[in-house]
Amino acid sequence: MTVLFDMKGVGVHFGKVQALQACALRINAGERVALVGSNGSGKSTLLRTLHGLVRPTVGTLQVDGAARQAMLFQHPYMLRTSARANVALGLWLKGVAWSEANNQALHALERVGLGALAQRNAKALSGGQQQRLALARAWALQPDVLLLDEPTASLDPGAKREVEALMAEFAQAGMTLIFSSHNLGQVKRLASRVMYLEHGRLLADLPTQDFFNGPLPLEAEIFVKGEIV
Repeated sequence: MTVLFDMKGVGVHFGKVQALQACALRINAGERVALVGSNGSGKSTLLRTLHGLVRPTVGTLQVDGAARQAMLFQHPYMLRTSARANVALGLWLKGVAWSEANNQALHALERVGLGALAQRNAKALSGGQQQRLALARAWALQPDVLLLDEPTASLDPGAKREVEALMAEFAQAGMTLIFSSHNLGQVKRLASRVMYLEHGRLLADLPTQDFFNGPLPLEAEIFVKGEIV
């Protein structure tokens, strides 16, 4: 089993704010890991740390440098140009010739059901369409690991189902998924493993079945019952 991330005793401080505290985890290739917890629990910071956007203040993080990564943010930034150009630019920056980048971009848009909107200005797309465009932009880079920060938080039910379906397809194709979510139904549907964070501490790390059916630390149990109710 290939270890993609090996985190030991990692803490992240932003001034006086301690965003992560003594986090230890290991994530293997092919896993589908959900990060849950209330707002401010450290989920986004953990994702950004794994992706290399935030450096640990203390502790160590070993990352498999051979594994390609992409990250999808809760509110992905859209360039004021066509959907196709939004995807092609990322490929071009990776060294793909512009004509080939455009061909691959169209294929990626078709992959997420946006082929017909390839020339539409990305800023004019709906929230769900922009999220699928962001997924196309990430998928086009052919990452081994996809990190997603609340990928369906502001979407309507139909758009949520579309994004979830794409995530499931990517995972089935062998991509490793690490995503944060407040939607526990979504966690049950997509994750093979659940990590619960509170005040920057990783309090539970269990297979999904055990997380929802087995004993939990009191804080995690209260969170789960509150969300379900």
